[in-house]
Amino acid sequence: MNSDPAIRIAMLPRDTNSQGTIFGGVILSYIDMAGAIEAHRHTGMDRFVTVAMREVIFHAPVFVGDLVSFYSETLKIGTTSITVRVVVEAERYGGPSERVRVTEAEVIYVAVDREQRKTKIVVK
Repeated sequence: MNSDPAIRIAMLPRDTNSQGTIFGGVILSYIDMAGAIEAHRHTGMDRFVTVAMREVIFHAPVFVGDLVSFYSETLKIGTTSITVRVVVEAERYGGPSERVRVTEAEVIYVAVDREQRKTKIVVK
């Protein structure tokens, strides 16, 4: 796993669900971005589309004010696809500072050309 997060962001009140915690869809959208950043960094290619999210596990809630980091690593590269693991950690504030693994997922992307057709992945 990379020691530097692909994304780090503070969660805001606009991101909450009806339970007062951060909406899972917000976390999923950042997971998708973090995975795409990893795919780009690892291959140097700039066009990927998301085809699947596997094994999305929400371990703990995320709260307003948490500083959330999305760490990513490449698991597998195929001919046209790349599988990326994303681990999400929240740094809690307002009490004793702690870091908690809140979510993890595997995301599969397919490389596409300008016409949105599958294309071979060429690792830089």
